[in-house]
Amino acid sequence: MMKLEIDEVALSLDVSRTTVERWIRQGRIPIRRKGETCRFDQTVMDRWAQSHSLIFSPPDDRRDDDERDADPETLTAAISAGGVFFDCEGDAAPAALRSAVDRLDFLPAPDREILYEKLLERESLASTGVGRGVAIPHPRAPLPGFPESPVIATCFLKKPVHFKAVDDRPVFVMFVLLSPSVKQHLHLLSRLSYCLRDADFVDFLKTRPGAPDLLEKVSGFERRLDAADGRPRPA
Repeated sequence: MMKLEIDEVALSLDVSRTTVERWIRQGRIPIRRKGETCRFDQTVMDRWAQSHSLIFSPPDDRRDDDERDADPETLTAAISAGGVFFDCEGDAAPAALRSAVDRLDFLPAPDREILYEKLLERESLASTGVGRGVAIPHPRAPLPGFPESPVIATCFLKKPVHFKAVDDRPVFVMFVLLSPSVKQHLHLLSRLSYCLRDADFVDFLKTRPGAPDLLEKVSGFERRLDAADGRPRPA
């Protein structure tokens, strides 16, 4: 039976280490203790995640995804497809999500309703506020039937909203991330997180850039990543 560390479990569940540590304190997640060390059994975690309607995707399980989805979408393409929206209303996270989802006219109205419910479910599990005034709302699992390709809708809020973020700062921008597969989701989340770790990029977001400027900035970050990985850029 494979044993996992806290960081591996956080990555596999697509939540922060802080969230996993809070679940441990609350007794909400199955663990094995050895002194001060926590260990997780992969098969037990898999059953636990299924019972809580969560994605559990440990690194070994992603090899099959790699074969089915060999060319993950670029972050630039996903943001371009999702669009940039301004002045999303709302005094709290649910209202802000409602306003953002209503802007996604690339989805039929019934799909927008499903998406809104799934975003609320994910938010009730743990905040998607990642800090520095940014949130990355997304469903717990890929939604069957949509979208066909990954999209990230960039939604600037009319006024900052508290999301119970990890640093308790109110959120001024949301990146609503929708992917047809776990692999695409994790790939784009990793790339977006890379951008957000840069303080200058977050300051740039505070200027509420339009789509052309945002895409140019993100594309520059992706060129750096691809150069570091030795990957050719798509034509």
